[in-house]
Amino acid sequence: MMWTLNKGHLVSLAALCAALPTTLAWGAAGHEIVATIAQIHLDPSVAAALCEVLPESAKCHLAPVAAWADNIRMRMRWSAPLHFANPTEDHPSQHCEFGGKGWAGKPGMHILGAVQNTSMWIRNGLEGEEEALKFLVHFVGDLHQPLHLTGRDRGGNSDKVRFDRRLTNLHTVWDSKLIAKSLRTISRNYTHPLPSQKIESALRGTIYDPYIRQIMHEGILGRFKSEIPAWLACPSELSSPPHRAYPLQIQTLRESFPSTTSLQPSPPTDDSLICPFSWAEPLHALNCDIIWPAELDEPSYAGRQPHEYIELDTPQYSGVIKEQFIIERLLAMGGIRLAAILNYLYGNEDGNGLRVNMDFDGFH
Repeated sequence: MMWTLNKGHLVSLAALCAALPTTLAWGAAGHEIVATIAQIHLDPSVAAALCEVLPESAKCHLAPVAAWADNIRMRMRWSAPLHFANPTEDHPSQHCEFGGKGWAGKPGMHILGAVQNTSMWIRNGLEGEEEALKFLVHFVGDLHQPLHLTGRDRGGNSDKVRFDRRLTNLHTVWDSKLIAKSLRTISRNYTHPLPSQKIESALRGTIYDPYIRQIMHEGILGRFKSEIPAWLACPSELSSPPHRAYPLQIQTLRESFPSTTSLQPSPPTDDSLICPFSWAEPLHALNCDIIWPAELDEPSYAGRQPHEYIELDTPQYSGVIKEQFIIERLLAMGGIRLAAILNYLYGNEDGNGLRVNMDFDGFH
């Protein structure tokens, strides 16, 4: 029997959301949501293996380490460029160019190289596995925030806008404001547990548990279900070239990613199983399709007074994003892909590509 929710129940999370830190970002709530969705889709043997790698404080969960890579950025300054990609000649909303003209910065020092490199580090069983895992959990989350895929105006950080009449910037809108609004406006009562122990055991009693339940029920088990095989696919013509893992920074501030002693070109980011470029390219296109308001391209915009900045909490902007379930799809996609990568790295590879555990008790 298909389990359904009672329709018409409106849950208000306004009081709870008021308690959220003002600095909530994709690096906090969003990253933890991605990690929790991944936790739900891990094979049991992989979850057990990860428990041996994660720090004891994480209590065998990925979410507590999901924001670690942001928390150490000031201490490990070398890692800062790994959180984003800056394709040259890219200028949304007017023109989206993702890598065809190259990348700004050092070769391989971007989010695409970071996902592939940390995966290879774990696959090769090199020293520093816990740190590599914590980086990987975070970088896969960053890969699914489209403003981490463009260098224009520091990924939108320099573009002042308003949201809910409050002054902010475009990057923060996508890092935190849209997620916070979703937490306040869940249209059904997801405060009660779903009929699946597998789902509920991955939740940790957080403010965003109802939101994860909604993404699972309405998204992954609903409108997204038929898309998931495509989310995990890489172009069939890709081979599996040999990769070298750049040294990760392990308890030191010395810049060693990539190796400063190597003059070889950086390895390709994509292979036939893990293909961050192929996954990110359509996400980057969202910057031109919906994320970057054309009004920000007006030459006079930079000279406006704060009260003249455009408002993005409108039916035409945040309303369309909510109606199309865009934020929820990005978070779900990130969680599914993270789980699939970890199932591959820590599971028994069967040669059939990436996979996730979709066996949910209570849902048929």
